[in-house]
Amino acid sequence: MGDVRGLSILELGCGCGEASVFFALAGANVTATDLSPGMLELTRRVAEFHCVGVKTAVASSEKLPFADGSFDVVYGANVLHHSDMRVALAEAHRVLKPGGRACFWDPLSANPAINVYRRMANQVRTTDEHPLTRADLRLFRGVFSNVEMRYFWFTTLLIFAKFYLIDRVHPNQERYWKKIIRQADELKTLYGRLAWLDRKLLKIMPFFRRLCWNVVVCVRK
Repeated sequence: MGDVRGLSILELGCGCGEASVFFALAGANVTATDLSPGMLELTRRVAEFHCVGVKTAVASSEKLPFADGSFDVVYGANVLHHSDMRVALAEAHRVLKPGGRACFWDPLSANPAINVYRRMANQVRTTDEHPLTRADLRLFRGVFSNVEMRYFWFTTLLIFAKFYLIDRVHPNQERYWKKIIRQADELKTLYGRLAWLDRKLLKIMPFFRRLCWNVVVCVRK
């Protein structure tokens, strides 16, 4: 996303507010939205803890209470796969200024191992989830220009296998992505090596990109 100092940033589905506060610490003017007033209260507390200001608003990604052309950047992490993508992308486009940027990252649908994990984690997932398909990814090009995509987590998914086969942690017992954060220091070396391998493989054999866990999509209005 580059230097965000002085930019107006809208975060969709801010959750605990980590990204919104990160952008505010980097000098951006941030508005955080979420469906949950409780999450917005937590976001305000996180912002206060870090001595920055973040505006908040209860809002859905599919119906944003802001005027056309209000923001320089729209950011959404793990939001689109809970939304009607056509509507959410149209709303993001509407509230962006001309030349404004939007950045999203979400899970992909094609990896069979991850789909097994999703079926196993049936007690900690919501019914509205729809990991992105190739058809979903094509929607970006129908709304925005300068669409760029980067893919992450291919061989690095072996960490999930470690959690299940070696650590004996069922995905209903503990969310694996949270476990990755909690054990970041312990996993740093393993992850670093696998991430290096991912970069090489995905460059040489782009077909494997569709089998990654996550995609990052950056676009321009």
